[in-house]
Amino acid sequence: MDTALRCRADPDEGTASEAWRHIDIHRQIRNHGVRDYYSYAKGNRPSAYDQHNKLTRWKRQWPTFAEVSAHAAQQTLSQIHKDVETLKGRRENGYKTGCLKWQGTGEFRSVAYQSEGFDVDHNTGRDGYVRVRLSKIGWISVREHRDIPETEDIKRVVLKKEATGEWFVSFITEIPDDKLPEKPNPDEIDKADCVGVDLGILSYIHTSDDLSVGMLDLSESYDRYACAQRTLDRKEHGSANWEKQRQKVAAAKRRIKRQVLDYQHKLSSWLVKEYDLVAVEDLNVKPMLEDSQNAKNKQDAAWSRFLDLLAYKGDLHGTHVVQVDARGTTKECSRCGVETTKPIWVREHSCPACSHTDDRDLNAAKNILSRGLTEIGAGRSESTPVQTAFPTFTSSKVDAKRVVEAGSPEVSQITE
Repeated sequence: MDTALRCRADPDEGTASEAWRHIDIHRQIRNHGVRDYYSYAKGNRPSAYDQHNKLTRWKRQWPTFAEVSAHAAQQTLSQIHKDVETLKGRRENGYKTGCLKWQGTGEFRSVAYQSEGFDVDHNTGRDGYVRVRLSKIGWISVREHRDIPETEDIKRVVLKKEATGEWFVSFITEIPDDKLPEKPNPDEIDKADCVGVDLGILSYIHTSDDLSVGMLDLSESYDRYACAQRTLDRKEHGSANWEKQRQKVAAAKRRIKRQVLDYQHKLSSWLVKEYDLVAVEDLNVKPMLEDSQNAKNKQDAAWSRFLDLLAYKGDLHGTHVVQVDARGTTKECSRCGVETTKPIWVREHSCPACSHTDDRDLNAAKNILSRGLTEIGAGRSESTPVQTAFPTFTSSKVDAKRVVEAGSPEVSQITE
């Protein structure tokens, strides 16, 4: 299992200028590789290995290509083929995708080194900092907010300059499977340590424990972003003032991204640490964004990334994370299984067969948990399936702000 440690870099002015020049050369190598790839007929296009072999000839033809690390240049070409596979996967999932696009100046912002071409020096004499040497670029100071492994334990290093002008270095390491915490045996899991998670409309998530976590309020951040964007529109494109304002726009946009990611990290970490099994609906976000008038809020929710974080952290903390088919979870009664059709604005489930009533999202979360237990072979009770496994909880709501400030929606911090 690969993990990434992203740290803020602090290169001096000369090194930063040289690194940015190298990144632009890698952009040119990528553009040439993309053009070479699509110059062949479909079914006869070169592999990454073929393009690696062509790199030597390209260096003789364009000497600028030889000014960067040969190993990093190979990684740039390999990334083209990874991107092609990504596009292929998206097409298979129903998305409309075209070809890889030509990247202009400033659009390509990173360079990667894998297995070689870099060194990490921990003996800097400066607390909280290490130094990283990147081939043909030089030494770069990096803030060590977490323990950075030795050089031989690092698989890949990525240097990136954000649109805001900040530099970051990412260290990719591998955790052997035998060192990951072992997940509990499904037959031995206490059903009180399991939870079903419904991705809500009125709330971000609603659990089978009847805990509702609110949506993150981004209105103030979006106002700042819109204000910065309007100011940018009044500047002369390409001027020094335009560039300064562009960075302010990028910073405002980055703030929104960081708020959402921080919120998701805290919420997903709490779930995998609190429970032995987390069952969540396998949500198809694409049609929701295409058809809904509320698409922007759903895009801000970034549910796909939230599900990816849950799966990743489940492996990291030894928790079963199961994605189940979400179809019918809202209609089906969690007590007797009878389906009842109801429009989206009806927020209460009322079963005409057994007279069971529940909050609509709570009923769905219980059904998701039931399906998750079945999926891993833990089964479900025959009498009152979920009601037997879980006591009746008092409905609780957690504001998203509490998750951001406290790090998790702990029961002691819940407001009724």
